[in-house]
Amino acid sequence: MKSDEIRQRFLAFFEKRGHKIIPSVSLVTPDNKSVANQTLFNTAGMQPLVPYLMGKPHPLGKCLVNIQKCLRTVDIDEVGDATHATFFEMLGNWSLGDYFKEEAIKWSFELLTDKTEGFGLDPQRLYITIFEGDENSPKDAEAFEIWKKYLPENRIYFLGAKSNWWEVGDNGPCGPDTEMFYDVTEGGLGDLTKEKFLQADEKRQVVEIWNDVFMEYEKFAGKVVGKLPQKNVDTGAGLERLAMVLQNVDNIYETDIFLPLMTEAKKFTVDLRSQRIIADHFRAAAVLIADGVQPSNTERGYILRRLIRKASMKAGGKMISLDSWPAMTKEIIQEEVDKFSQTIKQGIREFEKISATQKEISGSDAFLLFSSYGLPIDLTIELAKGKGLGVDVKGFEVEFKKHQELSRVGAEQKFKGGLADESEQVIKYHTTTHLLHQALHEVLGNKVSQKGSNITAERLRFDFTHSAKMTDEEKKKVEEIVNKKIVDDLPVDKVVLPKEEALKTGAYHSFNEKYGDEISIYFIGENLANAFSKEFCGGPHVTHTGILGKFKIIKEEAVAAGVRRIKAVLE
Repeated sequence: MKSDEIRQRFLAFFEKRGHKIIPSVSLVTPDNKSVANQTLFNTAGMQPLVPYLMGKPHPLGKCLVNIQKCLRTVDIDEVGDATHATFFEMLGNWSLGDYFKEEAIKWSFELLTDKTEGFGLDPQRLYITIFEGDENSPKDAEAFEIWKKYLPENRIYFLGAKSNWWEVGDNGPCGPDTEMFYDVTEGGLGDLTKEKFLQADEKRQVVEIWNDVFMEYEKFAGKVVGKLPQKNVDTGAGLERLAMVLQNVDNIYETDIFLPLMTEAKKFTVDLRSQRIIADHFRAAAVLIADGVQPSNTERGYILRRLIRKASMKAGGKMISLDSWPAMTKEIIQEEVDKFSQTIKQGIREFEKISATQKEISGSDAFLLFSSYGLPIDLTIELAKGKGLGVDVKGFEVEFKKHQELSRVGAEQKFKGGLADESEQVIKYHTTTHLLHQALHEVLGNKVSQKGSNITAERLRFDFTHSAKMTDEEKKKVEEIVNKKIVDDLPVDKVVLPKEEALKTGAYHSFNEKYGDEISIYFIGENLANAFSKEFCGGPHVTHTGILGKFKIIKEEAVAAGVRRIKAVLE
């Protein structure tokens, strides 16, 4: 049964039983602090419906059915095995204070096993788990008695909250659940003791295909505080796992959902796990972009960037795409892949030098690869693993915390360098002067040097050496360069180096100023080595250029012999 038919059968089954079909909402959660939105993305079908689970009337009634787009990164290290995916589709039916356990379990069993309206699975291969009870809720004897109507009790097991209690975050609706597992072995496992079932689960001989949550409790600050005003049913069946079972394959990557992507991924590597990561991560990236996420160095954009980069690394610096993807999606992914390929070339060369003489990559070397060459720690670990080397991850974390602390202390100090105050707009203008300085070098040549600056919340003023009035074309080129770097949403970072090392980086600085033994260098770009701009500077700066706005020169004039002044604003 193809994935399109699975979707259609699921919706039709519950629509026939009085459920209204509702559309999937965006993967991206609204930016507020409600119970449902403690994550950057919708990680479960229930998240968009939390207000209605809490008692708010839904405009379409009490019985709903949908297929919700979801994205989870909590299990990202598991991606590449038989059943885990970053992006997935969750099939769910909902009772908002209407039916409860009896109907939910009955319909779950019917849909899974009925050959006419359902999926026609073999009931002899089904196993069920039920909540065994704890201080929050008693043993779910009711669900056990209902399931006994459909399956022998020696295939129904009581398990603890880790397995059979559903919640998202520390606040909101929650409750016990019952999970359905399907035997995917060739010959069938037959009846199993609880211990044998758990072993089969660990070996992926049985796969969870559906989960009915009986959501009647409320959690606050990590503790169950009482019952909801209504009893709800929240079910979830992962499309990818259902397709795996119904298409008689032993992993989700051989289903019709992933086959086109896997065909492309095989062109880049023979390693099976790498092929799956390539297919999964590029697929997730395409869906995120379709929902409006752009690569960046913060929050959702950072997750998208990491997905593209890891997939690209596994694909040897390449990308895969499908004809069905919009042109814009392909362009964004390709641009990110190209940018990353250029970024890590130098980092990989440096890694090769370090790894040639060591049995383990030290924490300080791992941090050097990260801070100066843009090599993320997970990529360093991957490269080291390929050479049979370990990485001192704890040592890296210590170095990283030192770096954060130095940055924090620097930001808390009184700011110098012509800044009026510490306001958000002044900090934006300060970062913009770095972009302007480098753009002037590119347009006017390397004889340009900074002679001073004055920054307020209304504008920036930048003085520099140059012998002639700038032409309109030169000013336009400077504006274009600065605005291009803003649109590129480049990261802004800081590294503290010994004075001799700092001088070797080529960062702009004043030759007349006396510097201490350690120098703070702010750089704009993926890493220090290839940064667009790098200067000796005490801060403060924004974290990425994309938030600056549009740069516009409003005046260029002479202030002394051989010294020009630019006044500019951010619109």
